[in-house]
Amino acid sequence: MRNFRNLDVWIDSMKVAKAVYEITKSLSEEERYGLSAQMRRSAISISANIAEGSSRRTAAEFARFLEISLGSSFELETYLEMLSHIYEKDRSDFAKLLGELHIIQKRINALRESILKPK
Repeated sequence: MRNFRNLDVWIDSMKVAKAVYEITKSLSEEERYGLSAQMRRSAISISANIAEGSSRRTAAEFARFLEISLGSSFELETYLEMLSHIYEKDRSDFAKLLGELHIIQKRINALRESILKPK
């Protein structure tokens, strides 16, 4: 079993989830119950799947949860892109968060590859 709290990618994905919560607080009431809820779930799913996968016995099982985490990150990326088009005045906030998300995606993929390498 791995300690997910020691994984930088988990720590950073928690920061992204917090940022998503902050961004979605300012959305209109209509969006707060639709897009906002989906964004929050996908943002939390990134770190949650890293944590859950770290408890699995085999590298292949952990890798599967990392794939799910990566999928959630792409889902969140899509929602952020949509919001950046809707709220063009706040585009720099979305661009910064998207940049952080892209780094997390690369790190999840690198972690997945590293645990699957034959030893």
